[in-house]
Amino acid sequence: MSRNRVVAVAGGERTVFDDGELPEGSEGVTEFFSAVGKLVKMFRERSGLTQKEFAQQVGYSDDLVGSVERGRRTAQADFLEAADTLLNAGGALRVIADDVMKAKVRVSTRHPAWSKAFASEEARAVEIHEYSVVAIPGLLQTEAHARALYQMRRPWLGTEQVDQWVAARLARQEILARKPLPVMSWVIDEGVLRRPLGGWDVHTEALQHIIKVGEMWGTELQVMPLDRTEHAGMGGSFILLTPSGKPPIAYVEVQHVNRLITDPDEVRKMAARYSSIRGQALNPRESLALIQKMLGER
Repeated sequence: MSRNRVVAVAGGERTVFDDGELPEGSEGVTEFFSAVGKLVKMFRERSGLTQKEFAQQVGYSDDLVGSVERGRRTAQADFLEAADTLLNAGGALRVIADDVMKAKVRVSTRHPAWSKAFASEEARAVEIHEYSVVAIPGLLQTEAHARALYQMRRPWLGTEQVDQWVAARLARQEILARKPLPVMSWVIDEGVLRRPLGGWDVHTEALQHIIKVGEMWGTELQVMPLDRTEHAGMGGSFILLTPSGKPPIAYVEVQHVNRLITDPDEVRKMAARYSSIRGQALNPRESLALIQKMLGER
């Protein structure tokens, strides 16, 4: 079960969405999360509950409870607050909830735009499918377009930060040169393709590049036209991945906050939704023809 929480940090508030996995490079807080897990375990055992009994009563899976107690996953604030009441911890777990969330923010700040865990899985994926209603998908962006997107972010990003993030985005695109290619598909909302972000020269190059990738053997690109009266993707953009030898996962980002989804039921629902979106969109040939027509309108 995924949770979210708004916590106060330097420079404002940030909502942390995730499934609790600790990213690489989280030194300095790992021991803190381990201590939190040991505290939860101590109160659970003092209450005479097994992990399974506790998990059922607190509303989480027993696997997640076990991972929290071992310090492999970070406890969500709602989990700690519920556990405090259930285990009669006298406020000991409730009082550290905000500190846990602030520690999670410090970890996520080191891995800003894209979760390292997600980027690692994407690089090894055997299937990648993406629906985008806001921007051209990262794997399809030109350098100029990516740079324009980061330069228009608010609050402003520094030049060095923009350079680093553009380089990271372009590095992800190395997957397009892989042989054999993963099974790849994209559905892009028509409004995204008509919005000339970065100016017409940048936008024209971006559309030309999308056509080039869409014509590659092994890729399928579709456009969701503006005139559709039925649209299964109104919930927003998302990405579906099937890592090699692992179950499918999903990724969503809203207002520059990331969520990596590993729950099988949630991923299954998103895959079904993506199937509906593809059925409602133009087919690949029609989609490339529409993008080519857009280029001719300039």
